[in-house]
Amino acid sequence: MAADVVIHSSNGIQQAPGNPARQPSQSVPRVALVTNIPAPYRVPVYNRIVADGRIDLIVIFCAEREPDRHWDYQEMAFNHVVLRESYFTWDGRYVHNNFDVLEQLKSIDPAVVITTGFNPTHLYAFAYAWWHGCKHIASTDGTLVSERNYTIVHKWLRRFIFKRSGAFIGASDGSFELFRSYGIENDRLFKAHLCVDNERFRDARSQAKSCDLMFCGRLTAVKQPLFAIDVAERAAALLGRRVSLLFVGSGELEPQLRARAARAAGVDIDIRGFATQTELPGLYGSARIFLFPTLWDPWGVVANEACAAGLPVISTPFAGAVGEIIQDGVNAFVRASDPGEWAAAVQRLLIDDDLYQEYSRNSLRLVAGHNYNAAAAGVIDACLASLARAA
Repeated sequence: MAADVVIHSSNGIQQAPGNPARQPSQSVPRVALVTNIPAPYRVPVYNRIVADGRIDLIVIFCAEREPDRHWDYQEMAFNHVVLRESYFTWDGRYVHNNFDVLEQLKSIDPAVVITTGFNPTHLYAFAYAWWHGCKHIASTDGTLVSERNYTIVHKWLRRFIFKRSGAFIGASDGSFELFRSYGIENDRLFKAHLCVDNERFRDARSQAKSCDLMFCGRLTAVKQPLFAIDVAERAAALLGRRVSLLFVGSGELEPQLRARAARAAGVDIDIRGFATQTELPGLYGSARIFLFPTLWDPWGVVANEACAAGLPVISTPFAGAVGEIIQDGVNAFVRASDPGEWAAAVQRLLIDDDLYQEYSRNSLRLVAGHNYNAAAAGVIDACLASLARAA
């Protein structure tokens, strides 16, 4: 279950549960980070930033949850605020519009404001920083690929904000490429990977395998869960045996997925639904190969989970993790959405144990550097560099 939420009050920032009250010295800059909702891959990063002690972090969440996110996460050991819920949907996404972020920022009085997107709430926070002379840091998970269809207005807005930002935090090399396309110099770029607790998946690496293939993610059109069944059917035909496929996740396509699974030829399909963070390592450990047929993912944290469990990956080119922890010919097959090509990749991995073991080892190696401590260091370094630049 999610941790209790601590609400900011007019009397000051309330301490997170279990976090002893401490008064930061005047030499420790206060940093307000404005983001959408608590996420399991970011809450541990914020916890480590607080433990480090070089910045006094307060996280402002636009909402406690979004309707299509059923995440659970660690207890929040950092000071945080949840704004009055206010959002609308646009093109299947939740757009947060919390005007009360201005009131919260005024009370916090930060030296640095970090925004993690371009929702109206983030724009209000940027405007506060600009008006009050705070340092602003732009943070994104996006890439040139994920933003390739953005309008002139979207791009103009980014150019306006980036010109007035002191530092930039990106989740990937693709994020750095995006920033550079706006003329941002390398010495102003800092990386805070999207990551998981790799050690939680250690036991999964030696677990007995009960299924051939695994899909994990929201059951929506952009994730292509139905495509995974097409691949499994083709793979069963190539291998001349039944193939097992595990689905983990929930979403609007679940009824269609179950109907398609009922008539799948040569495939044993297990649809588990939503899984908690505690359950995930065991589920990944039960699989041999991870299927990641996304049509759009700025990164794809499920790839971190799969690699941490030692799984070879088959992916489309449309995940930001491709080229970093997903590398074609190293630990993965990166292919277009052609079920025949994917089935051939499945066949190779399941019949060539030497290749399988090589890809498995490489998955572990590639994901090792993507960890919470490194991500926390990226955020801290960006804040301190931004302040030093102004000094």
